[in-house]
Amino acid sequence: MQQALAGIRICDFTGQLAGAGATKWLAAFGAEVIRIEDPVREGRWDILRGGEPFKPGQRGLEYGGGFNNHNTDKLGITLNLRTDKAKQILTELIKISDAVTENFAAGVLDKWGFGYEQLKAIKPDIVYVSNCGFGHVGPYHQYKTWGPIVQAVSGLTFSSSLPDQEPAGWGYSYMDHTGGYYMAMAIMLALLHRQRSGEGQWVDLACTEAAVTLNGPALLDWSVNQNPMRGETAPHSNRSQYAPMAPHGIYPCAGEDEWIAISCRDQQDWQHLAAIIAADWTATFDAQQHRLARQDKLDTYMSRWTLEHNKFELQERLQALPIPAAAVQKPAERIEQDPTTGNFGLWPTIQHSAMGEVQVDGMPVHFSETDWQMHHGAPCLGEHNEHVLTTLLGLSAQEVQALAEEGVL
Repeated sequence: MQQALAGIRICDFTGQLAGAGATKWLAAFGAEVIRIEDPVREGRWDILRGGEPFKPGQRGLEYGGGFNNHNTDKLGITLNLRTDKAKQILTELIKISDAVTENFAAGVLDKWGFGYEQLKAIKPDIVYVSNCGFGHVGPYHQYKTWGPIVQAVSGLTFSSSLPDQEPAGWGYSYMDHTGGYYMAMAIMLALLHRQRSGEGQWVDLACTEAAVTLNGPALLDWSVNQNPMRGETAPHSNRSQYAPMAPHGIYPCAGEDEWIAISCRDQQDWQHLAAIIAADWTATFDAQQHRLARQDKLDTYMSRWTLEHNKFELQERLQALPIPAAAVQKPAERIEQDPTTGNFGLWPTIQHSAMGEVQVDGMPVHFSETDWQMHHGAPCLGEHNEHVLTTLLGLSAQEVQALAEEGVL
């Protein structure tokens, strides 16, 4: 199968997830992504390389589960950019690449002598895509960020809360995922423009600004109506204000920490639900305006009822009506018990040079003609030094060995 991005080469400095997650998409669709790491600091440009989670009995620099998950099917080389020889190798690699990608703090590549102006001098049509917390312009551009910091500054943390409680936050660094998706789109759009016009460009992506866009109607509601995101008039974060629905929330089920999501969109949904509940209290909530006006009381009754049921069994009963309902699934339930992700191929097994066989995240999309593929895990540190330098740059194996001995690789 001809892959959609075959023939595209990326000189890649991305790390963690906000960057590495972007180039993972490109690699899965056939782009040649050459991931560059620092040998002196043992690859610690990316703190996920040797970080948890690990497979049992496997710990260390080559075994980080997160690193492997975000860097499948990439080539990996090491360059000690403190040396002139490594800088020359990087220069030659840029000359034969379509794009340079990175998600360092603003200005890091400039300090190395590879800012956008230098990149253009090396290859005039190069696409340079940077992804940092606040971008490269504005009063905050030198500030350092991390996923939860981005979520806080953008307003997302404030938006996740229950009445009379502190902001709950989003837990895991979900803006790293979103930042990676935005970056993947940005790379592709710039490459498409280059293909059509022959013109390269610098794409400056600010992850915090990407997060702000997710606030959507809440920002507009404040701008137009001065309605706050939290407060007496603000919506309960487990309820639907647009369009109004009741009941609409997450309710406890039988067992420890078991839950179900239920949404009644209209009167018909409520009538079906009330028939299943078959309790006298449902009559006091027959009209939608009564349900909306007394949602706290309604949720109390709903919780007492759902506690009597297994979440999966109740999900099936409600969906059959059909009422929108879904068991709140834990990761193990989604991967091991739910057939949908398995049938969709969302957890492919790949071969890693050190870890052996391991499952990774696939792509939540399929193309009929140019689908994604995943075969091998993330590169071990410097795993493809000889392959890249001999195959692409024409060095001999002996020259590569000498460079390694000199501390260039």
